[in-house]
Amino acid sequence: MSTLENEEQMEETSSESEDDEMEEGDQTEEDSRPKTYLPDQPLQEDEHLICDQSAYVMLHQAQTGAPCLSFDIITDNLGNDRQQFPMTAYLVAGTQASSAHLNNVLVVKMSNLHTTAKPEDEEESDEDDDDEEEDEEKKPQMTFAFIKHQGCVNRIRTTNYKNSVLAATWSELGRVDVWNITQQLQAVDEPALLERYNLDTVSNPVKPLYSFNGHQQEGFGMDWCPTEPGVLATGDCRRDIHIWKPNEAGTWTVDQRPLVGHTSSVEDIQWSPNEKNVLATCSVDRTIRIWDTRAPPHKACMLTAENAHERDINVISWNRKEPFIASGGDDGFLHIWDLRQFTRSTPVGTFKHHTAPITSVEWHWTEPSVLASAGEDNQVALWDLAVERDDEEVVEEELKNLPPQLLFIHQGQTDIKELHWHKQIPGVIVTTAHTGFNIFKTISV
Repeated sequence: MSTLENEEQMEETSSESEDDEMEEGDQTEEDSRPKTYLPDQPLQEDEHLICDQSAYVMLHQAQTGAPCLSFDIITDNLGNDRQQFPMTAYLVAGTQASSAHLNNVLVVKMSNLHTTAKPEDEEESDEDDDDEEEDEEKKPQMTFAFIKHQGCVNRIRTTNYKNSVLAATWSELGRVDVWNITQQLQAVDEPALLERYNLDTVSNPVKPLYSFNGHQQEGFGMDWCPTEPGVLATGDCRRDIHIWKPNEAGTWTVDQRPLVGHTSSVEDIQWSPNEKNVLATCSVDRTIRIWDTRAPPHKACMLTAENAHERDINVISWNRKEPFIASGGDDGFLHIWDLRQFTRSTPVGTFKHHTAPITSVEWHWTEPSVLASAGEDNQVALWDLAVERDDEEVVEEELKNLPPQLLFIHQGQTDIKELHWHKQIPGVIVTTAHTGFNIFKTISV
């Protein structure tokens, strides 16, 4: 895993020679010093990558058996702005198993998450046994509660609603389900409850609160409205977007009339963080659209950015504090859109660092200039758009082509699918990939 903190303090990645026959003095100090690795650089036969642990405050890896295409971080009751270690986080994820009937929704508790490195002033123990005991105490823990799910989970999103925690799932079989996962969250906190839950679900499988089969095809677009509890929007690969509203019966009323506008697959949906009737969508048709759900479905599209990317637009993220939307596409571009100039169809910022399709993008929850992006190039990039390069700043030659806004590069995962910032633990990011989960906090954010 190689990392990039900023342009003055680069992470050092090992490229030491394994040739033991080299005579003393033949290798200069410059040759033997670890070098910075930038993605897509070819490695020599005697070079290998190592992770610079000093670039992380925390870094943990986790496996879930079948890989997960999508996950969400659950808002818990442990408090906001948490800084103390060890840390605990709750997730809900959906598997991508080899057979449709082997898939699950996973409710996950990650706990005992300690810092990556010991403080420099911490005295080293002279006793090996003490070190082993300490290492054992600091081992991270992961607990699962399973819900059987028909078909791979294309996307999963969670919300807190009426003293319950709900999760909506998009199935590859074309169905959208809403699950109450409150019981599972209680189970992962108590071993006795988890044992009883596992026994009960063998004979009495968990059923969804509500299922919607009205989409013509499977889909990926899905988002809970943050300002109107229980309201959901879902979009499919045909082009249709449906709005869900909770009803008095404890289920949902889904408007059977889809929002009209997109001409191809709806890839992502984001509700406005401030206006309960406004949402944004992106599509394979290369447009980003802003909708007002108070209007009739055929007139609900209010603003359109045409040809917003050169290829399919995969993901969007709506800034919580500023009128900006970030988008990422198959072209590898990261675009920033100012909603006050949206109809010009020209982004106010463009960053080309990723060398493959961007699969996830998300703004930081409290720092309006900070965002993270991930792509099929196996990178997670952290950005601060407020950074500008100082003309007098001395930059290493190989780094001059990097955007000054690029703070950090996280690697080590293959085929990264999704990332999320933890709303309650500042700076913590969780990512899912074909090779499992990472949860980490860098020294740069």
